[in-house]
Amino acid sequence: MSKERRKDSLSEMSLSEKQSVRSGAHVFSSVFVKSDCSKGLGPNLRDKKTSSKKRLQCETLDSDFQTYRDHDNVKDLLWIFQDLEGKIFTFLKNELEKFKKLLQKENTQCLVKDFNENRCSIKEAALDLTLYFLREMKQDEAADTLEDNLVFIHQLKCGLKKKYQCVFEGIAKQGDSILLNNIYTDLYITQGCMEQVNTEHEVRQIEVASRRHESQEIPIECKNLFEVSAQDNEIRTVLTKGVAGIGKSVSVQKFVLDWAEEKENQDISFIFPLPFRELNLMEKKKQSLMDLINQFFPEIKGMNLTRRNNFKVLFILDGLDECRLPLNFDGNETWSDVSSPVSLDVLLTNLIKGNLLPSALIWITTRPAAASKIPPDCIDRLTEIRGFNDAQKEEYFRKRFIDGNLAKEILDHVKKSKSLFIMCHIPVFCWISATVLQNILEIKTDNNQQNNEADDASKTLQESNTVDTPKTLTQMYTHFLRFQIQQSRRKYDGEYTPDVSWDKDAILSLGKLAFHQLERNNLIFYDTDLEACGIDVYKASVYSGMCTQIFKEETGITLGTMYCFVHLSIQEFIAALYAHLFLEFNKKSVFVQSSMEQKTNETMIDLLKTAVDKALESDNGHLDLFLRFLLGLSLQSNRLLLRGLLTQEGCNDQIKKEIVEYIKQKFEANLSPERSINLFYCLNELNDQTLVKEIQTHLREGSLSSADLSPAQWSAVAFVLLTSEEELEEFELQKFKKSDECLIRLSAVIKTSKRALLNDCNLTDRSCSALVAALGSDTSLKELNMNNNNLQDSGVKLLCIGLKNIICKLEILSLSMCDLTEESCSALASVLSSDSSSLKDLDLSNNNLQDSGVKLLSDGLNEKCKLEKLRLSNCIITEEGYKALASALRSNPSHLKELDLTGNDPGQSGVKELNDLLQDPNCQLKTLRFLCPAADEACRFVTGIVGKNLLLLSELNLSGHYLGDTQVNQISALLQDKHCQLNRLILCGCKITEKQLLILTSALKSNLSHLRELNLSGNKLKDSGAKNLSDLMMNPQCKVEKLELCGCRVTEKHCLILTSALKSNPSHLRELDLSENKIKNTGVKHLCDVLKDPDCKLERLSLHDCGITDVYSLIQTLTNTKALQFLKELDLSYNMIGDSKQQLIDVLQGSSCKLLEKEHWLTASLSNINLS
Repeated sequence: MSKERRKDSLSEMSLSEKQSVRSGAHVFSSVFVKSDCSKGLGPNLRDKKTSSKKRLQCETLDSDFQTYRDHDNVKDLLWIFQDLEGKIFTFLKNELEKFKKLLQKENTQCLVKDFNENRCSIKEAALDLTLYFLREMKQDEAADTLEDNLVFIHQLKCGLKKKYQCVFEGIAKQGDSILLNNIYTDLYITQGCMEQVNTEHEVRQIEVASRRHESQEIPIECKNLFEVSAQDNEIRTVLTKGVAGIGKSVSVQKFVLDWAEEKENQDISFIFPLPFRELNLMEKKKQSLMDLINQFFPEIKGMNLTRRNNFKVLFILDGLDECRLPLNFDGNETWSDVSSPVSLDVLLTNLIKGNLLPSALIWITTRPAAASKIPPDCIDRLTEIRGFNDAQKEEYFRKRFIDGNLAKEILDHVKKSKSLFIMCHIPVFCWISATVLQNILEIKTDNNQQNNEADDASKTLQESNTVDTPKTLTQMYTHFLRFQIQQSRRKYDGEYTPDVSWDKDAILSLGKLAFHQLERNNLIFYDTDLEACGIDVYKASVYSGMCTQIFKEETGITLGTMYCFVHLSIQEFIAALYAHLFLEFNKKSVFVQSSMEQKTNETMIDLLKTAVDKALESDNGHLDLFLRFLLGLSLQSNRLLLRGLLTQEGCNDQIKKEIVEYIKQKFEANLSPERSINLFYCLNELNDQTLVKEIQTHLREGSLSSADLSPAQWSAVAFVLLTSEEELEEFELQKFKKSDECLIRLSAVIKTSKRALLNDCNLTDRSCSALVAALGSDTSLKELNMNNNNLQDSGVKLLCIGLKNIICKLEILSLSMCDLTEESCSALASVLSSDSSSLKDLDLSNNNLQDSGVKLLSDGLNEKCKLEKLRLSNCIITEEGYKALASALRSNPSHLKELDLTGNDPGQSGVKELNDLLQDPNCQLKTLRFLCPAADEACRFVTGIVGKNLLLLSELNLSGHYLGDTQVNQISALLQDKHCQLNRLILCGCKITEKQLLILTSALKSNLSHLRELNLSGNKLKDSGAKNLSDLMMNPQCKVEKLELCGCRVTEKHCLILTSALKSNPSHLRELDLSENKIKNTGVKHLCDVLKDPDCKLERLSLHDCGITDVYSLIQTLTNTKALQFLKELDLSYNMIGDSKQQLIDVLQGSSCKLLEKEHWLTASLSNINLS
């Protein structure tokens, strides 16, 4: 109600007119006009005693009132008005207080409920006055809020409650209604899914969904669709998909009803359900958004949405798949005016995009095939209605039948057929199954009673006449059609014959409509569609009345009429039946009935073959179920149920054999897995199990990995695995065949498994192409292991297409040893940084990524990345790569908790760069792995001793600690890792054995570039130890400058081995300590050979207590070589060198001038050394 309308209506009305508007407002109006008013805000009613001034005013009133002074009751009248004034003031004060609390949002729900439950003319008058004066005071927002809450919202809720409180099971017009709340069963709804090209029929999608692991999915209750979680931004638009009949519209109905009954979502002020099937009837009419709302919801006419920015408004667009508008999001003009008329297509696209009423919430429901009509960037949350899970199926049957035994018996039968039980995910199919099986059981019970077979009357459905109970979909739907026609005849014609009286003309007309609309993928039909099939729209109710549970007529809010079959599968069944009837009557195939050239001698086998070809040509499998029905209806056993309608004999053994072989030949072509699997369901309808039984034998014998199977047999493998009673937790390709071909044939199976182990299977990028479809579909797959396959960059780029799909749920991806380079890193970085990625664990180990690849990958570690574990071991990463990772993680702490860089070369600062991150409180990184497990264990062992992380140290001193074999092995693993950059290794007195020394020196040889000091003093060197140490020292990579072997029991022989090694690599050694070893004079001679080498730059030589008696050879060497140019300290203490002592002193003191300084220094040094 607009301000202008309120103001004008009140200002222009006369007093008598105002009084006539509200009954009971007469007295109030009189008091308002004739009392003392307080400055335009109404009467002053606070003083109950009448003042002399007031009495004087009363005396000057009109003559009618003056006459009262002449009567005795004048005092009574004044008292009455005084009392009346007080009561009116109290009433108004109370009402205004309530209005104030409502505007302050205090106990809003109770106040609104109280106002409307006790609604009366006087309360409405108080509201009118309040709204009038609020707008006079320019308080339009307060007036609008008050009016919305007490008028419009209430009226809308009342209207929606009346419309949505009842449900019609299977039919929406005929039959008795049931309160929705009495029979509603919760549906299983999940977050996620969507954004895929549908290549499967909806029945197949249900079959695939039935194998998903519920524990992997994120369930969500319908009432919480717009609830924002901690991970979500604001949610404006929700898109919910679900196959036909799964419960989308019922979910909408329940959501709206709960709101209207004030049970849920009371933060939403207005809900406007706009079904597409009704919007289609208005597609050619230009109108504004307000016009559209007023046409659908006339009870709120006068409301102005533009003034209601503080309110939540929800539009529910139900049935996107039924929309016949183009929804041209890219081409339509931008529109933001809610009051100006525009085409419906422009209006809807702008409403969804947020140009029109950007604050409004949008909920769209659709079948899967139509979901792509809405651009992904217009959707904030994707959900899927899965229908009933197993527990909910049982709940449905228990609610459906009061008799618990009957419910259990019917449920047990449905469970016996896996395909039927899977179909019961669809609520409509539960209803069909319940209807059929209840009828069959009742017929059998009646027959038993009529035959006086009391003992057999208690037989269960499974025990009695099991041949008559449906095992396939064709049998179930045939029984359903037969029963519904029979029920209709009994109800309307009083016909109680055991056989059905078929109205062939009506069935043919409906069949033609079903078939041609199925070809066009239409579920909703309008008058023009019926007229095209020769159905008189004025007699359409005859068809819906003839079979009320199959075809239905609906009248929408806009008074337009729509028609549809109760469920898509019923339309497909009627279409298949029509194809058989058309063949009988016209002797030609229904697929080419418009062709004038076709011969009229078509046979059933021609029809079946054509149907197989047509179904295989479909991109989305929309004819798959139709084909199954068509083949099933060709069997004589099924046609018997339709006797009187189908008059020709069904296919004989020869025809059956021919169509079975024709189907098997199709497997040889390059069929998609979806089409192949449907062909097996077709064979099942024909009761042919030969291929399946062959494969079951192979599976039992475990011979598939060595068997040479045909394409048909591989398809059979997929079918058997998919229809197995056991859930496929893990799919391991090695159990079958290590090849691309095998993976492609079994890709449908991968979709249903939780983990796919495809490692070491000789796969190439061909397999990646097949996996794109699996990753981009609604699957259970959480883990994919592709290790040790030749995928290369081309394969990973293909995988990334699937990984970037918004529906992909993969969390663990292993690509170790797949011959990848930096190109793969670029593609994977794009995946990691996308909003849709679910990856939490990525293994790229043992690939040639190098620093360039790691830098690209680091770009993906941004705030959107959900990765928790990243493995980059042995990827040829150096210091630059480490810095790139550290920078990325420092800028965007992300979710990364574990980083593995074992087997890489961090350079001088790489380890420190990353290790510093562990100290950053904002960084989520908890595990930073540089070392293999053994080295890591050693690092922890060493850290326990020295108190610091070894990888950050330049020196390791374990002197005096006994090292057993385990510790030596661990330390060796640590020493050979490039993350270990020790300069000094001191292992004095560690009781190292010959075997251990071999292990240690071997480790040091693999990572020698940093080691400058090695101290093995106090350990027994022995022969093999000397040899191993010599091998280490002669290594060209060895840059050891200080070697200490004090007290290592080095002998003359060992000294020869050692000096030979030093001669081959003499340039780095600066200090050598061989003290307390019995190298004797021979050992000194060997050392002199090293000193003679022109590359030798030895500065300190310690030969303390070495059993030396003669240093003549040393004197000669120092005299005749350049050794004294470098030698700064010589320790010969505790050796009995006798007369040669003075000669040595003379040599040291008599050196050339170049050695004067050094000679002086040496003399000073040596003067304090005891040479005796």
